[in-house]
Amino acid sequence: MELTLNPSLSMGAQIELAIRLTAGLALGAIIGFERELHQQPAGFRTHSLVALGAALFAIISGYGFTGENADPTRIAAQIVSGIGFIGAGTILQYRGHIRGLTTAASLWAVAAVGMATGAGLFVLAVTGTVLILVVLAILDRVERYARRRLSIGPDGFDITEHPLEPPGPPDSEGHTEDMQ
Repeated sequence: MELTLNPSLSMGAQIELAIRLTAGLALGAIIGFERELHQQPAGFRTHSLVALGAALFAIISGYGFTGENADPTRIAAQIVSGIGFIGAGTILQYRGHIRGLTTAASLWAVAAVGMATGAGLFVLAVTGTVLILVVLAILDRVERYARRRLSIGPDGFDITEHPLEPPGPPDSEGHTEDMQ
C-alpha cells in the first residue's frame, strides 16, 4: 500500500521518454507556428511549452510514481483543468467583441497532443496535430467563404445588446438598464 517515488529506469527507457518530450514540443510548435502567423495572443513558444509541459506531466504520471495506490489519471485530469487558466488568459474583450477563443481552444487541444506524446501514443499525437491544423487553417478559409457567401457579419461575438445606444435612465437605486 505504499507509494514509491522515482523508479529506476534503464537508459533506453529514459531515451524513449526524452523522445516523447521532444515530439510533444515539436508538435506543439507546429500548431503554435500557425497561431503565430495569424498574430494570436498565444503563439509559437506558448503552444510549444504547453505541449512539452503536458507531455512531461503525462510521463511523470505514468513513470514517476509506482505502487499500489498510484493513480496516473489524477495528474492527467489536473492538466485538463489547469490548461483552462492559461486559455482564459488568451481570451480578450475589446469594444464589445470577444477574441482569442480559438487560440484558447488550440492550447487546450495542444495539451492533449502533449499528453498523447507523453503516453507514447505518437500516431494519435500526430493525427491530432494534423486535425488541429485542419481546423485552424482550412476551416478558417471555409468559414470566411461561408460568411461572404451568406452575408454574415464579421467574426467575433458581440457581447453588447445595443452597442450604439446609450444606457437608459437610472432607476431608483441608480442602476441603468444595461447594468442589470
